Amino acid sequence: MATRSSRPRRPARPRRSTSRTPVVVGVVVVVLVAAVVFGGVLLSGGSEESSGAIPVTPAPTAYPTTVEDGVVVAGGPAPHTLDLYEDPLCPACRSFEQRAGDAIAQAVAAGRLQVRYHLVNLLEQRSDPPGYSTAAGNAMICAAEHGAFPTVHTSLYAAQPAEGGAAYDTAQLVDLGQRAGAGPGYAECVQSGRYDAQIAQNYQQAVTNPALLQGGSFGTPTIVLDGRRLEPGSPALDAVLTG
Repeated sequence: MATRSSRPRRPARPRRSTSRTPVVVGVVVVVLVAAVVFGGVLLSGGSEESSGAIPVTPAPTAYPTTVEDGVVVAGGPAPHTLDLYEDPLCPACRSFEQRAGDAIAQAVAAGRLQVRYHLVNLLEQRSDPPGYSTAAGNAMICAAEHGAFPTVHTSLYAAQPAEGGAAYDTAQLVDLGQRAGAGPGYAECVQSGRYDAQIAQNYQQAVTNPALLQGGSFGTPTIVLDGRRLEPGSPALDAVLTG
């Protein structure tokens, strides 16, 4: 609140017998308010990052992964190819993972489906601090490079931070991958942000590809089966997943 700059009229000199109780009470109130505010600052100071270890949520089945130009390729050549464009902070991506993730993993493991995961940073500014979309996407790609993608991918969606809320930090992402069984090069990959630039490029390629846009805009998850964009829950996708 702005304060007025004009000087107030000088009051009459008080008598010596005037009580000081109101002054003391005022000081106490100010001290209490300051303590509450300061305490609130201390309590909220840790909200910039989610605290504690990220829980490991095992994938329903294992499957091989490779990395091609920053895209995670799950499984080998298969009758069907699924391209998934997703942001680790995207609530709709989490819902899709909860609905179809197990079936996708099983279809990949059975050789019916190859999945290409395009990690993007659509919600880069929607975490506290900003940047979680890139950091978590990089961790997923690093996990694919070092043998732990299925579990890291499943775990980060199972324990997804709230959009606009506190995010996991690099140390927590490293710790998750190590507990999920990632190889020794995983930590350096995450800490160096090896795939950060590629994730930004994935996003730019997606938003400029007319085939991926709906109503002139790009959103996540975007699902493309055998070159055809589908909605989550599409019967065509369900038919492939159920085999």
